[in-house]
Amino acid sequence: MRTSTVIKTILATAALAIPLASNAESNFQTGAGALTATAHVDFQITIPQILYLRVGTGTSYTTGVLSPNNTTVDLISFVPTSSQLVTGGAVAGTGGDVAGNNGTETAAIIGNGGTVTLNATAGGALSDGAGDTINYTQISTATATNTTTTILPAPTLANGASNTVTLTPASGKAVFEDAKWTYTYNIVPTAIPAPGTYGGINVNNSRVVYTASMP
Repeated sequence: MRTSTVIKTILATAALAIPLASNAESNFQTGAGALTATAHVDFQITIPQILYLRVGTGTSYTTGVLSPNNTTVDLISFVPTSSQLVTGGAVAGTGGDVAGNNGTETAAIIGNGGTVTLNATAGGALSDGAGDTINYTQISTATATNTTTTILPAPTLANGASNTVTLTPASGKAVFEDAKWTYTYNIVPTAIPAPGTYGGINVNNSRVVYTASMP
């Protein structure tokens, strides 16, 4: 009986000590004069790493709707006149997701992991499927302001890999840039292409793949 009583006393004492040793955030003070009581709260925010790229039709990133992925691929088409073939110069396109149907696409990149690089890759020169080609270097990309102060620069198209555009965060690690990209076909009158349709919908090297990368 003696041992049992001692054990019960030890357990009771330990139970009373537990609240005193815990981190419960209430503090009671009493006594005369000025009193101070403190309590603490810990906070934690977990931010996911994100990278968003849009060229053409896509989700409305300006409202924060970055997903789900949009798989629509726009077609930019050029149909020069016989006069333009002879005189040369710039031919405006049709298509694109920007109102006006003038070959203009919405382009945007959003990332929060630091510097972002952007390039474009084509499978080769545009082909008519019969051995004739038009170089991608004849398609230029003009950039204009969309919603952000900094205009997203466009890679220069080539018959393969383009140059690499590097986007550096203005502060911290966040990159948020967009633009309106307008494509133009520039004709060289001394090198008039053979008649035919060059490129198309994912045929004859028509598709350019834009790739954004973040460390």
